[in-house]
Amino acid sequence: MVTAVEIVGLLVILLVNGGITALLTRFFRVRLDTEWGPVVYVVLIVPVVLVLSVLVLSGLLGLGPNLGSAGLVVGLTVVLPMALGVVFDYFWMPAPDDVDLPAEYRTGD
Repeated sequence: MVTAVEIVGLLVILLVNGGITALLTRFFRVRLDTEWGPVVYVVLIVPVVLVLSVLVLSGLLGLGPNLGSAGLVVGLTVVLPMALGVVFDYFWMPAPDDVDLPAEYRTGD
């Protein structure tokens, strides 16, 4: 039976991984000037970072319940937060070109 502490641990993993995904997606969108570059980097790099995060949070820190199968772990702790983080950055946050920066942070002026 899953305890309340294990559910809270799973929610912590989901929130941390969602935040990591949103931050990395924003970072790649801001730093890369190509149209497909951020997408390729998000698809290739973010899952690796999320798997490492899950290994640290659930393995070393012992957060979360035993989900029973590797597919459920990957789906729930990697795919779901990745999808939510990417959707958060692409649809809720303004595009990097729409954000006005102070003069000292602008490049190419």
